[in-house]
Amino acid sequence: GSAAGRARRDAGQARPELLRALLETTDRVVQEVDSVEYGLTDIQEYYANTGALKAAAESARGGAGVGVSIVECFSRSAKPKELEDVLRSEYRTKLLNPRWAEAMVGQGSGGAYEVSQRFTAMVGWAGTAGFADKWVFDGAARTYALDPAMAERLRAANPEAFRNVLRRLLEANGRGYWDADPDAIEALQDMYADADDEVELGRSAAPAGAGEPGGAGGR
Repeated sequence: GSAAGRARRDAGQARPELLRALLETTDRVVQEVDSVEYGLTDIQEYYANTGALKAAAESARGGAGVGVSIVECFSRSAKPKELEDVLRSEYRTKLLNPRWAEAMVGQGSGGAYEVSQRFTAMVGWAGTAGFADKWVFDGAARTYALDPAMAERLRAANPEAFRNVLRRLLEANGRGYWDADPDAIEALQDMYADADDEVELGRSAAPAGAGEPGGAGGR
């Protein structure tokens, strides 16, 4: 009875000391993925929660590494996989897959927004879990920004989403996640300046009420 009473009194109260004690004893985080459509690289919840929990546990443990196991519940095999292996597989089959890229960009504004969100997630995984394979960033930049035809299609479909693609690549380089070629960075900076001008001009020219949900992307 007393334990239940204490539980009711503690309900909703912050217990940072309890959280820290749990983090200090955490050497592995397990994340279930229940959708083949939306994986680790597709939405922010995974890096914002699982990645952030890994980073918090490593901080609490004085920098000691904390592993992450991914269990794909939709798969016939529920054998846990290492986070890095799943991320690499997803990048190969989605963001860096020419057929996936073409399908997304072919959807217009909404597809450009979806591409943009995956760039945000790419930087999110680098910041929280330290996943920063150079080939992923190189391939993403080459596919969506440094290819003139693809860049123009993204820009025309959704200027804000395209600006976010450029911003995330520059952020990754600035934070040390991506050791990019200097010529590539110079090109991205020039493109970002133009994209930023276009978005701001578009906003100033837009009538009142424009830009409501369903419009711009890349945030």
